[in-house]
Amino acid sequence: MATRLAEVDAVLLGVGLVGTMLGRELTRAGLKVVGLERGEPRSTVPDFQGPQMHDELRYAVRKAMMQDSSKEAMTLRNTSNETALPIRRWESFLPGTGLGGAAVHWNGQTYRFQDTDFKMRSHTIERYGKNFMAAELTVQDWGITAAELEPYYDRFEYLLGVSGKAGNLKGQKIAGGNPFEDPRTRDYPTPPMKEPYGSAMFRKAAAGLGYHPYPQPSSNLSQPYTNPEGMTLSTCMFCGYCERFGCEHYAKSSPQTVLLPVLLKDKNFTLRTQSHVLRINLDQSRKQATGVTYVDAFGREFEQPAKLVIVGTFALNNVRMLLLSGIGKPYDPKTGAGVVGRNYAYQTMSSVQVFYDQKTNINPFMRSGANGTLIADFVSDNFDHGPLGFIGGAYVGEIMTHGRPIEFHPTPPGTPAWGAQWKKAVIQHYNHTSSLNIHGNSMASSRNYLDLDPTYKDAWGLPLLRITFDFPENDLKMSAYVTQKAMEIGKAMGGQQVSGGPRKGPYTVTQYQTTHNTGGTVMGTDPSTSVVNRYLQSWDVPNVFVIGASNFPQNASYNPTDTIGALAYWAAEAIVTHYIKSPGPLVHT
Repeated sequence: MATRLAEVDAVLLGVGLVGTMLGRELTRAGLKVVGLERGEPRSTVPDFQGPQMHDELRYAVRKAMMQDSSKEAMTLRNTSNETALPIRRWESFLPGTGLGGAAVHWNGQTYRFQDTDFKMRSHTIERYGKNFMAAELTVQDWGITAAELEPYYDRFEYLLGVSGKAGNLKGQKIAGGNPFEDPRTRDYPTPPMKEPYGSAMFRKAAAGLGYHPYPQPSSNLSQPYTNPEGMTLSTCMFCGYCERFGCEHYAKSSPQTVLLPVLLKDKNFTLRTQSHVLRINLDQSRKQATGVTYVDAFGREFEQPAKLVIVGTFALNNVRMLLLSGIGKPYDPKTGAGVVGRNYAYQTMSSVQVFYDQKTNINPFMRSGANGTLIADFVSDNFDHGPLGFIGGAYVGEIMTHGRPIEFHPTPPGTPAWGAQWKKAVIQHYNHTSSLNIHGNSMASSRNYLDLDPTYKDAWGLPLLRITFDFPENDLKMSAYVTQKAMEIGKAMGGQQVSGGPRKGPYTVTQYQTTHNTGGTVMGTDPSTSVVNRYLQSWDVPNVFVIGASNFPQNASYNPTDTIGALAYWAAEAIVTHYIKSPGPLVHT
């Protein structure tokens, strides 16, 4: 029997990036807010100080900061004809846990999506015709434009202190920035990071081929910065321990460094860690949430009544929470009906390596999670797809994130996978290899979706989330095309040997690709094809808002965090200025 607690104005499911931002906006508006975080408390970045923070075996290999798969795994299959099996070891993607969520151990790559990403279906039909997209693709418009989201991108970037260089200020193109970006009202809050040697060689080669290189926007800061919340960050030390690690230098933007300490001091906010939410509770009409039920670290069950429920967990967990709670109609791949779990997408990755002689020192250990140089010439619809037979694209960049000794061991094709010859090759090439990253779209397909597994359950007896996913043929064609362009740039960089290849199917969870899982609770203007409206409010239960990458109708070329943050501020403003004053469905005016 659950212990019933006193009702509050709002309850946050997850106190990561989204939860921290929404908590701050709601308490600022005078609401009493409870934040439920299933992971352990992480009050400040200095918790990670000391030699253990650079323990690559613990954090990078054994995934110490990630979701405990012994208690709550997921299952995977490539097609609906297969039997899904549990993912017992996180490799392909890394769902975080603990206070601050995945934004504690992210790399800091901070890109805005383009307007063509937000209206991909209508734009594609307008430019290429209604029959250009493959029939299996369920690509759709977001119900929002880049111009509408620009002020919220701006606010989020100034919260983080992003280091970069504008390429389009109020419609005026700026040399050295990304010429393909949509207009922004002001430049980044801090200048670009220093350019590594490998990135400088990439810049020269790419520019020589007629492309438009620019510095990667980074939330590993180039200089000290104090944000509008009064939080001060330091300069990145290029230690190479960003992804999968917390930052003890206060140089990487995360909830702990940009906002969380401010929220924790607010008298209207109550934090409860190690509180695992089981479900969102609904009234008899099934049209109103009454709160949530959760279990604490001692196994005690509590009911937390709330007038407003904000779901802000990891994208995949957002979808599972709605399915477990019976909110929205689950997607049926046989009929195409239903919305929850629909349009699951990922990212389509490949890489190219440039091997140099012993005189060219790349120094991969002097890196951060988000420094480097890239081109957007093959992003979204920045190039003519007409003759190519696919939609979408990828960015290409020399944006190596680290040279950590266990994981970074570049060797040319033909090298043995282990043994004395492999060790010799690693020693020979470690300091003399540059890696190019090809980071591509993932198009929503009717064949790819999320639902509850009929067999496997978690430690609380609830069904695991089942992932059905494989790369659409469209995305494999895109990868082949853009990877070939990256090979040409690699050859122009002057190395002795260039190797690489496009992404090929089938999808596997045994190799890390990205943690950019998207879709399943997508936003839109049509309840028959979306779970939430353009303000991220549930069509079915208006006092439930779902916020995160699960809102993306398909995934863009760029990393998702900047768009997640902008959407969080967008939704928060709608809640504070409209919903609180008149609870109910929000109408687009």
